[in-house]
Amino acid sequence: MKSLRLKWLILLSGMILVAGACTKYYPQEGEDDKHLTEDSDDYTWDQADEVNIMLTGTSATVEGEGATVSGSQVTVTAGGNYRISGTLENGRLVVDNSDDVTVRLILDGVDITNSKSAAIFVRNAAKVVVILPDGTDNRLTDGTSYVFDDLTDEEPAAALYSKSYLSFSGTGSLNVDGRFRDGIVGKDGLVIHSGIITVNAVDDGIRGKDFIVVWEGEITINSGGDGLKSDQENDESLGFILIENGDFTVTATAGDAIDATTNLTIADGDFYITTGTVTTKSAGTVTGGFPGGIPGGSSGGYSGLVSEKGLKAGGNLSILKGSFEINTADDAIHSGKQITIEDGTVSAASGDDGVHADGAFVMNGGTLDITKSYEGIEGPSITVNGGDISLVSDDDGFNATKGSATEANDGSNLYFNGGRIGVNSSKGDGLDSNGNITMKAGTVVVNGPQSSPEVGFDVNGTFAVSGGFLIATGPNSGNMIEVPSSSSSQYSVKVTFSSTLSASTLFHIQDADGNDCATFKPVRSVYYIVVSSPDFKNSSTYSIYTGGTCTGTESNGLYTGGTYSGGTFRKSFTISSKNTSVSI
Repeated sequence: MKSLRLKWLILLSGMILVAGACTKYYPQEGEDDKHLTEDSDDYTWDQADEVNIMLTGTSATVEGEGATVSGSQVTVTAGGNYRISGTLENGRLVVDNSDDVTVRLILDGVDITNSKSAAIFVRNAAKVVVILPDGTDNRLTDGTSYVFDDLTDEEPAAALYSKSYLSFSGTGSLNVDGRFRDGIVGKDGLVIHSGIITVNAVDDGIRGKDFIVVWEGEITINSGGDGLKSDQENDESLGFILIENGDFTVTATAGDAIDATTNLTIADGDFYITTGTVTTKSAGTVTGGFPGGIPGGSSGGYSGLVSEKGLKAGGNLSILKGSFEINTADDAIHSGKQITIEDGTVSAASGDDGVHADGAFVMNGGTLDITKSYEGIEGPSITVNGGDISLVSDDDGFNATKGSATEANDGSNLYFNGGRIGVNSSKGDGLDSNGNITMKAGTVVVNGPQSSPEVGFDVNGTFAVSGGFLIATGPNSGNMIEVPSSSSSQYSVKVTFSSTLSASTLFHIQDADGNDCATFKPVRSVYYIVVSSPDFKNSSTYSIYTGGTCTGTESNGLYTGGTYSGGTFRKSFTISSKNTSVSI
């Protein structure tokens, strides 16, 4: 029985699934349901019913019914179980049968090469299941040039090419070398139930046109195009990718690592993702072999010639759990609709946005560590309900925008309802909203930019603070410097320095009883610091110190716990309004 996390897959993918002895993907009314089914019976069979196919170099022998041999081509013409072993040089295995019986290809130590076509071509079948028995090593290799069976559609065009439903199961290994174009293609749906699958491909690594579902397995892809891809564009219920679990290492030198036309849902797994390659681009020409950018690239945003994103969905993108190490030339995580992170650990270095959602970004838990980006998190609606976010950006850290540069309120929103957030923005605004910012809870620490006119936070609308802790720094940007809106229910203080506070010099505020309200170590020199805290009370007096040491725990420059000592007293102030200004 599949994991209970499957219920999340049901909700987030928009498909109808049932968990139990079998799992089934129900098609829309009028569609052919046999192409959209997976059943636990797919992976069990009676060994007594197996037909043995022995590859003998340039030909093969068949023991049983349902398969024929013509020269170096073996053709399966009926449903059944076929155990295949041996080596086939410059030949191929073709599945071409019109009955409704499942074809199981049991690859028991197979090495098939074909210099002019696919190594395995499923021309016609109700369902094909590739079984990888424990301890077996199997290899499929196609040629660098093809003689197509179908010139109009250029088929087949992959080392393993199926025009029908295709699935994989077992604990053995399959190595696929796609030297012409793609590695593995399923023109219908493609399911990886289990297996150790390694694909090297000139273009896309593994492509399931209608959908890709991965329950578990070890997947390694090195591709010149996209790594894992579902590209059905004619049906909104298809074109999705669902990943329940597995170990994934995907390197796409000139494409996206994981790309779904509609929804991408990841329930769990370990992911090591790299896109792009070291190239130079000048006057419209590209050198270095691929039209890509540099992984985790330079400032200025992505300028490559093709999409080179890490996780990409045209629809919703949902991460329920998992461990992710993402290093991309383009956006690390990108969605044409909404991105939701429920849990998991994500570490990302991007040459463009760390996270970009055309719709909304919602983080409910987990850890998101963006170690390099042009902009950290961008979208028209950004909501942090929980979890830990740490981001480093060249330009804006958080950028709530509907896409057009404007000084008016465009209706975008940035919400902080919980969590711990650390922003380090060297050249842009730490928090930037073309609309509003609303903070109700959580801890937000902003190490703002190094020079004007950028600021710690820039809001076209209102910045309403009713709870949580906020500290933000910035340079001397004159009247560009902002504070939370006066309509806020929580008190704030802005401290400006006659001589900038040097990087790594502690800044400390304590109340009249000596209780710590804020102890902070900026990563760069600052002209001003804005602090909003639930500890601030109207008509109460506080003292500011700089320098000294703190024995507490530091995160993103903010200390918690411990004892502050040895600082220089600078000034006392009394809170008299929602925003109090202090100069020292």
